[in-house]
Amino acid sequence: MTVEQAILRINPDAKISIINNDIDRITWLDGTTPISKADIEAKVTELETAYDNNKYQRDRAKEYPSIVDQLDDIYHNGIDSWKATIKTTKDKYPKWVK
Repeated sequence: MTVEQAILRINPDAKISIINNDIDRITWLDGTTPISKADIEAKVTELETAYDNNKYQRDRAKEYPSIVDQLDDIYHNGIDSWKATIKTTKDKYPKWVK
């Protein structure tokens, strides 16, 4: 996650200029109230953790059949067949890795 993304999550209306994603090179524009470096760093960490924790979703999305193919599978083979197809991907990329 970038410093800019973190700032905009904290304050969606913030107007800033930032050089090379460097937290020490932020210029606050148009009267935007500056956000502390600690708050920005905490938000970056929070966003990175959320992104990492949702890796299974990105992996699953790449492997699921298209919606058209899923609907075709349901039409021709029924819901149970579709569930089995989807379960294979869900099992391959579990939501909670232990």
